[in-house]
Amino acid sequence: MIYIAPWKIVVAVVVVLASIVFSMPNVFSRATLDTWPSWVPSKQANLGLDLQGGAHLLLEVDVAAVTRERLEALLDEVRNVMRETRIGYTNLGVDGDSVRFRLREAADVAKTREALRPLSRPLTNAVLGTSARDVNVELTDDGQARLTLSPEAIEARRSAAVDQSLEIVRRRVDETGTKEPTIQRQGTNRILVQLPGEQDPEHIKRLLGQTAKLTFRLVDTSAVPGAPVAPGSELLPTDARAAGGTGAGPQQIAVRRQIMVSGENLVDAQPGFDQQSGQPVVNFRFDSAGGRRFGQVTTENVGKPFAIVLDGKVISAPVIRQAIIGGSGQISGGFSVQEANDLSVLLRAGALPAPLNILEERTIGPDLGADSIRAGMLSLTIAAVLVVIFMIASYGLFGVFANLALVFNVLLILAATSAMGATLTLPGIAGIVLTMGMAVDANVLIFERMREEVRAGKSPLAAIDAGYSRALSAILDANLTTLIATILLYQFGSGPVRGFAVTLTIGLIASMYTAVTLSRIIILFWFRQTRPSTLPI
Repeated sequence: MIYIAPWKIVVAVVVVLASIVFSMPNVFSRATLDTWPSWVPSKQANLGLDLQGGAHLLLEVDVAAVTRERLEALLDEVRNVMRETRIGYTNLGVDGDSVRFRLREAADVAKTREALRPLSRPLTNAVLGTSARDVNVELTDDGQARLTLSPEAIEARRSAAVDQSLEIVRRRVDETGTKEPTIQRQGTNRILVQLPGEQDPEHIKRLLGQTAKLTFRLVDTSAVPGAPVAPGSELLPTDARAAGGTGAGPQQIAVRRQIMVSGENLVDAQPGFDQQSGQPVVNFRFDSAGGRRFGQVTTENVGKPFAIVLDGKVISAPVIRQAIIGGSGQISGGFSVQEANDLSVLLRAGALPAPLNILEERTIGPDLGADSIRAGMLSLTIAAVLVVIFMIASYGLFGVFANLALVFNVLLILAATSAMGATLTLPGIAGIVLTMGMAVDANVLIFERMREEVRAGKSPLAAIDAGYSRALSAILDANLTTLIATILLYQFGSGPVRGFAVTLTIGLIASMYTAVTLSRIIILFWFRQTRPSTLPI
């Protein structure tokens, strides 16, 4: 007599019921599910980009801009050091991948080398180690100075810029409420963004295309239009809406290079409306350090214009009427409601360390996604019908039992996909189709073994027992080798390849359970009820 422990039967019943309950929400609309009680499972399988349409963007981080920005910062550091030490110099500027200048007096070489030594600080990158230097300083005896970034420093900054960009892109996309986006790194400096269901890709492009580097700087009121600006200042273009902030609407404004307060100190930014004009604005709030600095700057510069610079453009340059002590303020600039919302999202998510260039862009419409769903379901239906016909034609009543287990196998896959929040793609449907064939393959091994045992003269009960016990090792070997392949596909693949790997992995685990355990319980229940003298196989 074949014995199956009662707890295994209980587990099988629970698994079957759970597969029905967790897969059932996929039959209903989202509006209907929202009316269900909170304790009832209501998660649906998330459809991928190819099934519901959306936006596909391949972005490239402009890592060269990171190096340029570091060289500009190094230029300012050198200028400050030379001023503090009162060493004369000329022709200070960025030349290619280095900062160069010439000493007025060759006798100051030793003094300059000592003054610039702190700039050649060791890197603290844990991967590169502390032996590498950030800046290499070269000084010739005739007073020629050249400062270059070390290759280790450049690589460390580039890698950090891509990692930081990836995180900020993820924050910006999450702020838009896009469901189940795919955001992952590709290669050394590229980021793949897939947004299923996104119907306004231009809006996403605007959000991701802005660096959103916000700074607050003092306006250089001593600058004369048409004349060169002072060394510590620079001319920046104004945003088209900045005329409302300055009153005169100039095309360029001279602002101090020194950043008084940085957007890195922002902790919150929310859209709102100005109480007096009723125009859309962005209300921001600094952290404690930024709030103190903002209060100090506005206290010391009452009556002076204060430029708000976003991505190298002056979006507003209001005059400081009074000290702003509370650590919060308001950005106005003739925004529309959508622009105020977008700027708030950008500021909350943080500034990108480098610009993002769009290398590839694809938009998949919902109609094309619906066609993919119909094609996928058609292939799934045809595969299911052919498998059912084959099993019944080959094994009769036992084929019916195998088909019943196959139904629960598909329900288990759908239930697990829904409960895990996994994304179902067109290759994922292909994985389900493949799983159906592999699921009945296990039953074929078992049933063929039973036939061999019947031909050898064994009783029906002994043949059933031998069929399951002796085919088990072959089933495990076949499924485990396939499972290893799917794990490697998931580990090294991306996008649709991973979707295929996920559904195939779930299907393999489900098929081993339904073929080995669930079908065995069904056949045992039939045998105890009918007590046949021969097996109908």
